[in-house]
Amino acid sequence: MKQFFKFMFASMLGTFITIMLASFFSMVIFFAMLSGVISSASEDTQKVTKVEDNSVLHIKLSNAIQDRTSDNPFENFNFQTFEPANNLGLDQILESIEKAKNDDRIEGIYLDLTSINTGMATVEEIRDALNDFKKSKKWIISYSEVYTQKTYYLASVADKVYLNPAGIMELRGLANQLMFFKNMLEKLEIDVQIIRHGKFKSAVEPFMLEKMSDSNREQMQKILNTMWGSMLNQVSGSRSIKISKINKLADELKIQDAKDAKKYNFVDGLMYKDELLAELRKKLKVGEDDEIQYVSLGKYMKAKSKKKKKKTSSDNKIAVVYASGSIVSGTSDKDNMGSETISKAIREARLDDDVKAIVLRVNSPGGSALASDVMWREVVLAKKAKPVVVSMGDVAASGGYYIACAADKIVASEKTITGSIGVFGVIPNMQGFFNNKMGITFDGVKTNEHGDIMTVFRPLTAEEKDIIQLGVEKIYDDFITKVADGRGMTKEEIDAIGQGRVWVGADALEIGLVDEIGGLTKAIDIAKGLAKIEDFETEAYPKRKDPFEELIKELSGDIETRMLKNNLGENYKYYQKMQSISNQSGVMARLPFDMDIH
Repeated sequence: MKQFFKFMFASMLGTFITIMLASFFSMVIFFAMLSGVISSASEDTQKVTKVEDNSVLHIKLSNAIQDRTSDNPFENFNFQTFEPANNLGLDQILESIEKAKNDDRIEGIYLDLTSINTGMATVEEIRDALNDFKKSKKWIISYSEVYTQKTYYLASVADKVYLNPAGIMELRGLANQLMFFKNMLEKLEIDVQIIRHGKFKSAVEPFMLEKMSDSNREQMQKILNTMWGSMLNQVSGSRSIKISKINKLADELKIQDAKDAKKYNFVDGLMYKDELLAELRKKLKVGEDDEIQYVSLGKYMKAKSKKKKKKTSSDNKIAVVYASGSIVSGTSDKDNMGSETISKAIREARLDDDVKAIVLRVNSPGGSALASDVMWREVVLAKKAKPVVVSMGDVAASGGYYIACAADKIVASEKTITGSIGVFGVIPNMQGFFNNKMGITFDGVKTNEHGDIMTVFRPLTAEEKDIIQLGVEKIYDDFITKVADGRGMTKEEIDAIGQGRVWVGADALEIGLVDEIGGLTKAIDIAKGLAKIEDFETEAYPKRKDPFEELIKELSGDIETRMLKNNLGENYKYYQKMQSISNQSGVMARLPFDMDIH
């Protein structure tokens, strides 16, 4: 027996040592590979792109487009393929198009479009930049095998639009579907207790209804009609097709294939890729066997301008504070805008004497009412020191509008989703689920009557609901008071267009929620005028964290999320929606739905 234990422990020790050595060498290999990626990413970042004369700027927009380009090589790192992804933000896309406009080495732009992974307001900003590029008298050619409505909207700005002869073009109008969880929650015996203000504050409807309420349907229809109307106006102007005709073709689904797209003048020609390349060579006036000098957006971003940039005669700066994601208390992360992070950024810009104006770029559906108020306060203080202009992205609603309302000027795209001035509270009661589905019961003690008021293990009492309702009403009153002060309107006027109702930028302009239609570039130009400066540089806030710190954060907890994202692809949004059910607790100022327009 003694011999048995001896051999057993010896075997266990050997196995343990083997595992430890294997783990050690795995980590060595991992960090060696990582070191190679770091070195490669670092070299790639520092490398200056050489742009040849007679070049074509090649634009593909299939990756997700954030407002701000990340300088962290690990932000979009794929831990399955062990490869980095170079995702350009809107800031660098706009800057590159502007640079190409004045670069005599760039002859034209080739739009290589299949899908665009971003919101309609972002697409509009890119389209506006391309329209401005055309003032240089340079050409834009668009080509695709498939034009979705979103990609065609962007492609229509081109001088020539081409489609593969076997390709597809969509034309059917806009639609949006919402997910409702009421029946699922009932089956699980989960009671979602809801307290809200505003008949349009429909963020809670998925938990209490099986379909849209009449008020929600009304605002959704208005949003789609305005957005579709804006798209039609711009496509009609670019393609010289009457709006009434486009609507008729969409209603009758007349565009079924590439031939239909050509017949009705939505494209200028049907051609295969080799024919497109021949067309590009003709534009560039090179031989049929000559190589086309392409330069991608990612590489062109790292190209130096041929003409030396004049040095500014002053140290003037305009701070661009990027406030993106759902609003939460604390620090920001990839998907959330933290009140502490953004407040600090606004404060730093306010206290910097070289910063003459602040542009707050808001792209948020809202979130925590408390966190929104913390950031609003910093905007108020900044406005006393220097001009503050808000630039709204795809969405700046509810809490996103809360932090914007105190600015001197608010600029939004025609297709920005904004407003949603309302408040709600969600407190799930999971007693039935735990008791009847899981066989789990709860018991406890407390020193006071309402010591466990926010627990999910029992329902609220009538008195507790009244208390929380009163809190929601106070927050709503505070919300509309601050909006009224910021916009120079009365509380009654704000309440009339508030009540949680959502607007698109074009309609928000008419009712006084925004001042100008435009994108980030226009907001910066307005800030320059308010600050009464000519020469300036832009400086982005919040200041970036060290990439290696971000890597450690990735390794310590975010790898699983990234792998899930890679595996689920576009369906990841449904997983996120399910997760949001558990996150929506307490008093919120958030957009009442997720806009997935198609």
